[in-house]
Amino acid sequence: MRILKRIWVHLVVLARSRQNRWDLPGWLIRRPLIAAANGFYEMALLFSGRAPTELKLLAGIKAAMLTHCEFCIDISDTLGRSEGFSEEKLIALVNYRDSDEFTHLEKLCIQLAEEMSRTPAIISDGLREELLRHLSKAQLMEIAAEIAWENQRGRLNQGLGIRPMDTAGGTLCLIPQPEARSGADDSVA
Repeated sequence: MRILKRIWVHLVVLARSRQNRWDLPGWLIRRPLIAAANGFYEMALLFSGRAPTELKLLAGIKAAMLTHCEFCIDISDTLGRSEGFSEEKLIALVNYRDSDEFTHLEKLCIQLAEEMSRTPAIISDGLREELLRHLSKAQLMEIAAEIAWENQRGRLNQGLGIRPMDTAGGTLCLIPQPEARSGADDSVA
């Protein structure tokens, strides 16, 4: 039932799109095998239900922020709100270490997203060990796969110039301000 809810939430979020709806499909249709592989991986992540959805979403949103993929951020923050994240929690992702909005485990998952999103991606053994004190190996695998996929998705979308779809509909959106896009700052719109 939880998986069906996640699929439904994704469909509702995509249906809310107000612009640029066909940017990504317009590119993917040119390479059907890549489109199929993308769809398969997206579904595999949706059907993976061992790790808490909230942890996967927080890590994915942070990864999207770090790749500055406006398309990914647009969808991710809308998905986060649909899962009950407050605007305060979403804004706090920028400086999560100093925030009371997150649990210790949430902060660890966000830190994993930061470390996996760097180039080169070097994850400390200490972080991995600390995560495994709270999560099973299967759960950590799901969260890491979500982060890795968000990085792949963000970099592909950046390379193709995929624009945001405005799924946020005028509410808070975590898309970085133009001056922050070229630097490491994660300013919020």
